Amino acid sequence: MTEKKELFTENIFLGATLFSSSIVFFIFGFMIYLGLPLFREGHFFELLNQPWAPHAGSYGIGPMIAGTLAISLLALFISFPICLGCSAFISLFGPPGASCFVRRTVEMMTGIPTVIYGFIGIFLLVPFLREIFSQGSGMCWLSASLMLALLISPTMILFFTDHFNRVPVPYLHCVDALGGSKAQKFLYVILPCSWRGIMTGTILALGRALGDTLIGLMIAGNAVQTPNSLLDSLRTLTAHIALIFASDFESMEFKAIFACGLFLFLLTSILVIIVRLLAYRTESQA
Repeated sequence: MTEKKELFTENIFLGATLFSSSIVFFIFGFMIYLGLPLFREGHFFELLNQPWAPHAGSYGIGPMIAGTLAISLLALFISFPICLGCSAFISLFGPPGASCFVRRTVEMMTGIPTVIYGFIGIFLLVPFLREIFSQGSGMCWLSASLMLALLISPTMILFFTDHFNRVPVPYLHCVDALGGSKAQKFLYVILPCSWRGIMTGTILALGRALGDTLIGLMIAGNAVQTPNSLLDSLRTLTAHIALIFASDFESMEFKAIFACGLFLFLLTSILVIIVRLLAYRTESQA
């Protein structure tokens, strides 16, 4: 009887796994199907290079790709050292009470809706940057990246902290026995033992930054152009999909939306594969 229950439970979990996997493949196949005319007509690579000018018959998504990568990479560059320091404070350097308070605050930030970050950016960050630089509207590459850095920080902090806490305690005791300081313990023991976790958390944060819609939609300015300055407005792929409305399903404008979706899907899939490979290597070496 127990074996039958275990077999039934295994089949339930297997069915759930196959169902969730089939949904992912269905979505990918749906986008491929609707974007297939782009491949047949040879327009896909043209969409990657051309500017977005529907009035002139040009439906390129190159500026949106550049805007997505620019905002996401700058946000990651800003948030990474801050998150690493915050995680080190929680795991090692901070007193127990302060460390617990910071961790609880970070956990609370994960539950804040993205639109709240957008409103904070519009009413606080954008006017602040506009007043400091006295140039542009304040809705630009820099403001969107700063707010996006705040959005992805809780993911990185919690992930880094969890992996710092997984370092074997005997390793830490060895540093104490040798008279090492907390800084030496962190630099020479915790970081080398946690580098895969740091990379995984960074990649997951980058994936969230690439897939975010509201920050780019509300703060980046939605200018269809390749940014040349931190104060330039731009548009991300997700914001472009949200803004473009095409009633004609046969139009190139409609097909370009699925080109945006395919590019985002492939990019995030690559990031997920990298995370899985890192996790597999960690398990195999354990």
